[in-house]
Amino acid sequence: MSLIVVGTMAFDDIETPFGKSDKIIGGSATYVAYAASNFVQPIYQVSIVGNDFPQAEMDSLKKRGVALEGVEVVPDKKSFFWSGRYHMDMNTRDSLVTDLNVLADFNPIIPESYQNAEFLMLGNLMPKLQKSVIQQMKKRPKLIVLDTMNFWMDTAMDDLKEVLGMVDVLLINDSEARQLSNEFSLVKAAAKIQAMGPRYLIIKKGEHGALLFHENSVFVAPALPLEEVFDPTGAGDTFAGGFIGHIAKTKDVSFENMKTAIIVGSAMASFCVEKFGTQRLTEISKEDIDARLDAFVQLVNFDIDLVG
Repeated sequence: MSLIVVGTMAFDDIETPFGKSDKIIGGSATYVAYAASNFVQPIYQVSIVGNDFPQAEMDSLKKRGVALEGVEVVPDKKSFFWSGRYHMDMNTRDSLVTDLNVLADFNPIIPESYQNAEFLMLGNLMPKLQKSVIQQMKKRPKLIVLDTMNFWMDTAMDDLKEVLGMVDVLLINDSEARQLSNEFSLVKAAAKIQAMGPRYLIIKKGEHGALLFHENSVFVAPALPLEEVFDPTGAGDTFAGGFIGHIAKTKDVSFENMKTAIIVGSAMASFCVEKFGTQRLTEISKEDIDARLDAFVQLVNFDIDLVG
């Protein structure tokens, strides 16, 4: 019941219409680990940080069952840093600063102690690095989930298509699905993308929920209507963490169980957006998660009388 998470551990500086964070902890692997650790432990983390990454953050992750043997600490460089500003709709943003720093030299290595992991979550990274991780696994994990973005479609499409042939689940948003497939209809896009390799496709639609495609089946998950969305940064990674966390906990990779996993992922993402960065994820309890999952059930639960 173990999970490998590969991705970034970083610093963010975020500005939204509702406030400014200054420099806070971010990174795809950080969000995934915080979300997934509510459901499965250990989390085998694979990442890279600089000499400025706080020990307190490392200790916080360790307390949650996150193993850090696969996190490389570079003593003479700084951690990856991203700064961005969100527009009023909170769906669009401008990147202000992207300092790769240690990420420019990232060569993920899977430690021997991680080799027994049954599940693998590949966060948004250069496709060549994602492929390298899969090739390092002595035994193929039960399920491999991959996240990617439009940047790699623009700059490394051949490499991306190669790694898509090696994974089970692809996580992308609706605009990325259209770009990858050259189809406007998401149903047509899903068919084309599944033909590239992933048996399952999850298309994230932000405040409008998510879609799960498998063969000829489709499942639509809602997003919880929230009074305030404070910071959407990391929501997609938190969704991924909740999704793969539930799958790893249950060890069930069926389409039916993935429906539940998408609801779990959506619930975790709904916490993430309530405060800047990972802060909200560090506060929630099992009772909070259960209550939020129940709210999702009530959202889509209805009785209907058919008039003859």
